[in-house]
Formats: sequence, structure tokens, C-alpha cells
Amino acid sequence: MPERARVEAFIAVVVSGDHVGAIRDFYTEGASMQENLGEPRRGREALMAHEAKALARLERMHTHPPRALVVDGDRVVVHWVFDAIGKDGSARRLEELAIQRWEGDRIAEERFFYDTATSWREVEAPADGKSPS
Repeated sequence: MPERARVEAFIAVVVSGDHVGAIRDFYTEGASMQENLGEPRRGREALMAHEAKALARLERMHTHPPRALVVDGDRVVVHWVFDAIGKDGSARRLEELAIQRWEGDRIAEERFFYDTATSWREVEAPADGKSPS
């Protein structure tokens, strides 16, 4: 069961933009991630490689501070909002719930839930390099 401070430290790393580092530092070696009902990805190294590849397709990813956070025993729920800024300057937003199962101070399983009909909807690209609102 994670301490709330440990969960908040994880969130701070993700919000800072170090998504791959968050996986390295906060996930178990055999961790899994699953998109909605998709097949889970397994293994910390594979998760890091997948994340790095996804981020390489973008100019940058802006992660908003969570809109909600629930810590209940070994379960954590985070309400994330991400803005993906493409190399062409376009911006798309994803809003999701991440449901995590922690083993001690590391994430062992994570499943993302989002509406595929509205995921990655286009938002106005920022002129000043900051995230769209």
C-alpha cells in the first residue's frame, strides 16, 4: 500500500513531463498497462520503450495536474488530462482515468479508461508554447 506522499511524488514526475522516468522509478519490474479493453503491455522495460516511442512522435506532451486523486489501500485512481502537441503544432487532448494497483511503493498494474469517441479531440494550439486551456 503506497503512502500518499509516494503517490504525489509519482504525479509530480508525470506532470513534469518525465513519463519514461516515472515508469522507471515508480513501476514494478513486471508491471502492466492496459488501454480500455485492449491487451495489456507487460514489463517495465517494454512499458518504457512504448512510452518513449509514443512521445517521440510528438513535439511535446503537456500533462495537467490531476483533476482528482483517490488513494484507497493498494488502489489509486488518477483523473489525468494530457495535451499532445504534434510536430505540426496541432494540439489534441485526452482525458482519462488511470486505475492503479500498487505493490508497496510501486505500481504493479495500471488500466486506463477513456471515451474512444472523444479521445484525443483537437484543441487550440498554444501560441506561447504553453498548454491549451
